[in-house]
Amino acid sequence: MHWDGATPGPWTSELENADAVIHLSGRSVNCRYTPANRQTIFDSRIIPTNLRGRVIAEARNPPRLWLNASTSTFYRHALDRPQDEFTGELGDLPSERGTREPANVPETWSFSIDVAHRWEQAFAAAATPRTRKITLRSSMTMSPDRGGVFSVLSGLTRAGLGGTQGPGIQYVSWIHDQDYCRAIDYLLERPEITDATDGIVNMTAPNPLPNRDFMRELRRAWHVPIGLPATTPMLEIGALFLRTETELILKSRRVVPAVLLNSGFTFQFPNWPEAAKDLVARSS
Repeated sequence: MHWDGATPGPWTSELENADAVIHLSGRSVNCRYTPANRQTIFDSRIIPTNLRGRVIAEARNPPRLWLNASTSTFYRHALDRPQDEFTGELGDLPSERGTREPANVPETWSFSIDVAHRWEQAFAAAATPRTRKITLRSSMTMSPDRGGVFSVLSGLTRAGLGGTQGPGIQYVSWIHDQDYCRAIDYLLERPEITDATDGIVNMTAPNPLPNRDFMRELRRAWHVPIGLPATTPMLEIGALFLRTETELILKSRRVVPAVLLNSGFTFQFPNWPEAAKDLVARSS
């Protein structure tokens, strides 16, 4: 069923009597944050979310549940302690720079916080009293699919460029694709586990790890003994040529899934070494 994310159409009838709606659309942030790309990043998230809200509100028999994507990048740059749904601190909006994060972090970091803020704000504003809403604050989802983040990192690793990136102490939050799907199924069956957090759930593995360890285990999974490190200035130059932003590598995302863990959800891949080996096997 086709939809353009901007206008109603025949697809709206599919929402009648549906068990759930899972909305994950949004332009990739793997790009340079030019003015045009920034606007597209905002629009591709907020416009479809607003549209979904209007259609669900007008449905005669709306879905029981609406799961909407967000991002764990909403949390601040964190080296000191894990960020969960109960005690985690959100990053600084453009108007708050230097409040909860160092004042000298790149401006692009506060742009990403603004994206998450407006995205969740649009979702929260949707008046759907007959439909329960859950916000999926997702970390990088690792899958063997071509073009995904695991594919990109694996390409660098196999080329001998999979060493420590930047200082290496920044944390990487991630989730195995099979655990992501299992967590979605779990939330469909037990949406009430998010009651205490107003519907917010961190979709991330329970054990984030520093970049240097993350990349070392990825090299081991691919049986690549050596990976050349990249300093922060080298990453900045590389990001310019690759048309992307270093925030995706240098921001410390130390996010943990307290809601899922507290409710008894069991991860098949809670640790990166085992997850990386499985993903490599499925990529071969």
